[in-house]
Amino acid sequence: MANQNRNQNQNRNQNQNRNQNQNQNQNQNPNPERNAAVHEDFNLRETRPSLGGGRVSGYDHVGTAFDLVEQMDYLYVRVVKAKELPGSPDPFVELKLGGFKTATRHFEKTSAPEWSQVFSILKDHIQAPLIEISLKDKGRNGDDLIGIVVFDAIDVPRRVPPDSPLAPEWYRLENRRGERVTGELMIAIWMGTQADEAFPEAWHLDATTINGDGVASIRSKVYLSPRLWYLRVNVIEAQELQLCDRNRQQPEIFVRVAHGNMILRTKISQSRNTNPLWNEDLMFAVAEPFEEQLVLCVEDKVGPNKDEVLGKCMIPLQGVEKRMDFKPPVSRWYNLEKHTGSENGQRNGNRLNSRVHLRISLDGGYHVLDELTHYSSDLRPTARQLWKPAIGVLELGILNAQNLTPMKIKDGRGFTDAYCVAKYGQKWIRTRTILNSFNPKWNEQYTWEV
Repeated sequence: MANQNRNQNQNRNQNQNRNQNQNQNQNQNPNPERNAAVHEDFNLRETRPSLGGGRVSGYDHVGTAFDLVEQMDYLYVRVVKAKELPGSPDPFVELKLGGFKTATRHFEKTSAPEWSQVFSILKDHIQAPLIEISLKDKGRNGDDLIGIVVFDAIDVPRRVPPDSPLAPEWYRLENRRGERVTGELMIAIWMGTQADEAFPEAWHLDATTINGDGVASIRSKVYLSPRLWYLRVNVIEAQELQLCDRNRQQPEIFVRVAHGNMILRTKISQSRNTNPLWNEDLMFAVAEPFEEQLVLCVEDKVGPNKDEVLGKCMIPLQGVEKRMDFKPPVSRWYNLEKHTGSENGQRNGNRLNSRVHLRISLDGGYHVLDELTHYSSDLRPTARQLWKPAIGVLELGILNAQNLTPMKIKDGRGFTDAYCVAKYGQKWIRTRTILNSFNPKWNEQYTWEV
């Protein structure tokens, strides 16, 4: 009987523990299906974009510069110039296509203006059959129409590289009633893709909220980072320094070296005289084209917070030796100058008999890190002579993004102006900015030599 009661108690405890574990699991994971869906959103998913305009079907085709992106059709309008305009107007050109409208900059008092501006709009955004190009005279109380040129969107010719660029033509201006007026406008209009040479410089009508200089900030760009060098300054010694206090017996002399905003200094020389020794290296990171000079000051520490300048010299970096190996650079003596204030507030340099012995070099055998260590894309040395031959070309196609979150709020409504940045080595790119879209499409392709 006692054994039977003991077994019943054990079964009861096991059931209670099992129920507690089930309740804990339910609290920790109340909706396992929803959590699985959340994790699935961050997993890699296969997509099947129509790359290269649907022509990419294998490795036996002739490659182009846009094989890794989807083809996007654009309407391009190049406004070149005008001639024989009546009077001396302040002319500008206005382009109108359905609900999209933009304009060139205006000139003052000229009958023969030249713009050479390119406009574009995505073909999918064209919702009007006519393209209206108006030439207007800018006025304080309103703009006066000089004449218009109208194109039918269906009749616009198509041009895709490697076809030659479409030559602009002169078009006679008309009024609203279709009657001939004085003046002509040189225009080129065509249908193309993002592979067109005019695409990077085009003003996109989709970005009508951006005007003037702001247009340049939303275009795609390719940048090359400046080449960085390690500047090694070996401070060896100085001779015949002139102390401000001639009775000072044990001066505490050091050297302060500055390049731009970076300032380094040596230790105080152990030889407490006017011919101090240091033999100390100072390292700077400098960028081509070496516009800023190296500023060197020999100073005496005369008090806790007081240093007196004994001499100063300015060294341009354009003539500094570039070092590619372990051979030490040639040392040189540099004369010091004593700088004093003049009556007009300027500083004059007085030649001293003092001089400083330096060994300066631009060390090209190292790589100057300008990226995070864990994400460094290029570890090649600065000197191109030490680079290994390239093994190929890296091609990157940036297609699109989906379901972006609002990043800015305006008038109570969230929106996002999205762009992408990619970097490898010294070259980095920035796609054009897609305004006010949570599902932007770029379809831009870039290459890097690897």
